[in-house]
Formats: sequence, structure tokens, C-alpha cells
Amino acid sequence: MHRSVKVAVIGAGVSGLVAARELLRERHDVVVYDQNDSVGGNWIYDPRTESDPLSLDPNRETVHSSLHVSLRTNLPRALMSFTDYPFVRTESDPRTFPRRDEVLRFLNRFADEFGVREVTRLKTRVSRVERVKDEWVVESMTRGSESVSREVFEAVVVCSGHNSVPRVAEIDGIENWRGYQMHSHNYRAPGRFQDQIVVIVGYGASAFDIAVDILPLAKEVHVATKDNRFGVILNDVRYHSMIKCVNKDGSISFQDGSSIFANTIIYCTGYKYHFPFLDINGIVTVEDKCVGPLYKHIFAPALAPSLSFIGIVTKVIVI
Repeated sequence: MHRSVKVAVIGAGVSGLVAARELLRERHDVVVYDQNDSVGGNWIYDPRTESDPLSLDPNRETVHSSLHVSLRTNLPRALMSFTDYPFVRTESDPRTFPRRDEVLRFLNRFADEFGVREVTRLKTRVSRVERVKDEWVVESMTRGSESVSREVFEAVVVCSGHNSVPRVAEIDGIENWRGYQMHSHNYRAPGRFQDQIVVIVGYGASAFDIAVDILPLAKEVHVATKDNRFGVILNDVRYHSMIKCVNKDGSISFQDGSSIFANTIIYCTGYKYHFPFLDINGIVTVEDKCVGPLYKHIFAPALAPSLSFIGIVTKVIVI
């Protein structure tokens, strides 16, 4: 006999939308929480940046989005389709690798088609998720309200993403450097790098995108990387091994023995898993970029199936 379970889904990005759709299909009672003004998660472009461009200050004003204004997908739309809901070409952007806003429209259509929007509470930040006896207590606050709402659920699905809390590389002697530093999380447009010498640390997707974006304006673009995982060499970009140190005269030395003076360092060094709202007494921990223990990267064994995580993996085609 089917039993309907009351489930809280935290996040209305790709993972949250899919999880909610599947739960609704099984006739469960679903509530989706999201702090943004609309569904779409990290695909919502926000022109604002954080008050600390390195995102290290614990008292900074935070921004969830990590998108830059000219971003296009690095996967073809066929690989970004759901099994039973294809990412079809539209008149607004028919390209195989569409812009960020076309992805957002796709996710909004998905939310409308399967009734996910109807069960989503937008502008609502989850502040605490706690296990009390055999139930989950979810505390949340709606933007503009000073009161905390508490609601009880039988299960919680964490879909809050992992591309909004930056990791910043530690560089010996960086305190001697007086240039501008930022994390790619706070990159939006190339204008501020006009005629500058820029060092990009890392060479993942965001580093590659930013290098291409600033090349026409910057005086020089240098990339410090452990390895070129894509095997791509951009013309006019100067490649180095990782940064060894910053010297007292302000120059940047690389492990390959070269050194330069630069105006800006952009850290494209990825993000941290971050679940500040989750209070489960260390049953699931985050250590060295690993969330665990999780069965199949989803279920916390000690609390299964009432606690699950969707979208934890990184080196895959997530959708």
C-alpha cells in the first residue's frame, strides 16, 4: 500500500526540481524551499557580487550566483536534457551550446510543466534542519519577515548545490602583494581588466571562460595550472606551473622558475560543500571536498531513507 510522506526539498535548482518532480509523481506531500526570487538555482544570473571579492570575510554580504554575463553552456543541450524532457531548440536561442538565460528558461518550463512551482516557497532561506526523534524540524525565514517558521517533515532532500561558497588557494607571501584579488565566483564582466596583467589560478571551466572573456581587453593573461585538463591552448595566453610564492617586491614567482609583476589575481579554484543549516551531530561530515558517508553519493546510511543529497557528484554530466 502506498504511503504518502511529507518531504522537504531544500533548493530549487536542477537537483531540487528533479527531486521534487519525482516525489510528486509518487504522490508524496512536497515542499520546496529556495532563497532566490525564482526557480533555477545557480542558473539565475545576479549582477551583484559579494562585498569581499575573495569571499573570505565571514561577515560579507553573500551572493548565491556564480554566473558571468556572457556565459554559455560547455555541454551541448542534448546532454543537458532530462531522460523524458528534452532541452529542445527554441527561437530565442537555437544554438547547440546555448546562453545561460536559455538554460534558465528550460528549467522554468520544467517547473511549470510538472507542477513543481506550485509547491515551491521562493524567497525563503532554510536556517536549520534538525532531527528530533523520528521527524525532521525545518526552520526557515521568508525575506522581509523577521519571524522564523518551523515545520515538521518525515524526510529531507538536500539540493542546495555546491557552486556558491568559494575555495581560495593559499599562496606563500601573498600578504606582500598589493594588487587586486578575487575569486571567479565574483566575476561578472571583463571591463575592469582593461590594460591589466592578470594571473588566473586554475584551469577548469571557469578559468577557461574567464581567460577567453578578458583576452581582448587585458594587457597580458597568465594562467597558473597544475595541468591543462582540457588539452586546450589559447593563443596569447601565457602558461605557467602553479604559483610558488609572492616576493617582497610584489612579484609573483611560479614553480617553473618564471616570475612576473601583475595587477590582478583571479582564483578559479572551485568551491566548498557547505550545509550550515544541517544539524545532525556529525552523522554526515564534509572533509577534504568529500561529503560522507553516503551510499551511492545520495543516502546517509544512519538516517536512510529520510535524509538524502542530490547533485553531490562533480566529475559527471550532472543533469
